[in-house]
Amino acid sequence: MQVTLKFPLRCAPDSAWQALHTPAVGFQLYGPIIQVRSVDPLPAHWQAGDQATIALRLLGVFPLGTQHIRISNYESQAAGQPVRILRDHGKPFTGPLSLLATWDHQMGVSAVPGKPNRTVWHEQLTIGGVFAPAFYPVLWIIWQLRARRLRHLAKSW
Repeated sequence: MQVTLKFPLRCAPDSAWQALHTPAVGFQLYGPIIQVRSVDPLPAHWQAGDQATIALRLLGVFPLGTQHIRISNYESQAAGQPVRILRDHGKPFTGPLSLLATWDHQMGVSAVPGKPNRTVWHEQLTIGGVFAPAFYPVLWIIWQLRARRLRHLAKSW
C-alpha cells in the first residue's frame, strides 16, 4: 500500500533538497501532533549511508515507538524531468508501526521548468504486511498534515 504526494512548493529546488537533508526540518513536518526525538546523535545534514534511531511520541506524551532511519540518495525521472530522491529505508522496530512488514519512505524534488523558485515535491510511503490496511488510513491523514506543514515551511527555505 502506498501514500503518494506530489505538489508544488514555493522555493528553489536546491533549497528544498538542502532542507530535505536537514534532520531538524524533517522532524518539524510531524509537529505538533507527533514529536520526534533522536536516540542517536544526528548529523547536521543527512548523507547517503547515514543511520540513526528516533523515538516518536503522540502529542509529546504517548510513546509511539522507535524507528531506525537509513538514508540513501538517487535520481529518477518524472514527466521528463530529473527528480533527486532521498530514501529512508529503515524500519520501525518498536511500537505499533513495528507490526508493518514493509516501510519504505522516499521524498524527492524536481524543478518546475521555467520557474527557478518553484519546486515539485514528490513523496511516497510504501507499507506492507497483514496490518498495513489498518495503518493506511491513519498514515494517509498524517501525510496530508505533513504536506500542509511542508508547504508552509518551504516558504522560508
